Amino acid sequence: MKPTFRGLASGLGKQLALRHKPRSAAARLGRAEAVSEARGISVTADSTLLTYLQSMCRIRYFEDEVTRLKSDGMVAGSVHLCSGQEAIYVGACTALDLPRDAVFCTYRGHGWAIACGVPLVDLFGELLGRETGVNGGRGGSAYLSSPRHGMYGENSIVGAGAPIAAGAALAATFDRSNRVVLTAFGDGAMNQGSVHEAMNFAAVYTLPVLFLIENNHWSELTPIASMVRSDRLFKRASSYGIPGVRIDGNDVAAVRDTVAEAAAHARKGGGPVVIEAMTQRIVGHYIGDAQQYRTAEEIDRAREAEPIAQLSQLLRESTLSPAEVDIAMRAVHAEVREAAAEAERAPLADPTTVLEHLYA
Repeated sequence: MKPTFRGLASGLGKQLALRHKPRSAAARLGRAEAVSEARGISVTADSTLLTYLQSMCRIRYFEDEVTRLKSDGMVAGSVHLCSGQEAIYVGACTALDLPRDAVFCTYRGHGWAIACGVPLVDLFGELLGRETGVNGGRGGSAYLSSPRHGMYGENSIVGAGAPIAAGAALAATFDRSNRVVLTAFGDGAMNQGSVHEAMNFAAVYTLPVLFLIENNHWSELTPIASMVRSDRLFKRASSYGIPGVRIDGNDVAAVRDTVAEAAAHARKGGGPVVIEAMTQRIVGHYIGDAQQYRTAEEIDRAREAEPIAQLSQLLRESTLSPAEVDIAMRAVHAEVREAAAEAERAPLADPTTVLEHLYA
């Protein structure tokens, strides 16, 4: 008999109806007091949360620096930021067994790469077209990959990462690696045929793959609510006979716990799980997006609910002093600036090597 995902019957099931519902600091700390079992972490709640805050700040400050570099003309091509969604990446990657497990994401993938552990210098180098970039300056912002960190790449075709991830999960059933594969995509990708096919294939073959929907309410420039009859996207999982849950994607502990449970379910042979993480980006779809399709009030609400603001306030109200929290955040800011400066000093990629690593 196959193991079952607890879903609604579990404590995590209480998260399914959340849409940034505010909770007291005490309630949030209570959820986070359970230590992470995924990597053997045994620390107090406050220090664990502070580590999560620093990890989320690392992503935010990286993208702030990328925005500066882009405005200075040093980054070529389009750049899609994930500011406001950082809790999803930090929570999910904390729960996975990287680099054994595999992550596939979209062109909005800086956060996934950083949460997987790809060095900041290598990422800056990639965006700046340096030979020291994680892909030798060939991929830029939208095509990052670092398999040695469990990050198997971005994909600029909407929904195209899902069938690739299903293939990696299928391989895991043959190579006995006990690997779990996570593929992340936006709410708009749920209307792509490739995602439907990947979910159906994974369900039929009981593959160890997690389909994580980063539902930021906007499918590029169009609200998801105007594109579907029901915007409770996790419910589509039932049509494939697999579990589906909705969680607060701005709660890093909720993301960590849900992904950890889903990964354990998949690793034991239970098959795929759909996770819909509710969030909102606090920036445009791409750098330079004027966001004329959004109201100022909506953006203000998103900024109030975003995970770094929420968690930093939570920690300031806990046993940590405001000064301790600020010092930790400033340390990450300095780390990011130093990495950017080091990457800027590196030599540009040699254009004569452009045909290397081509296999077609």
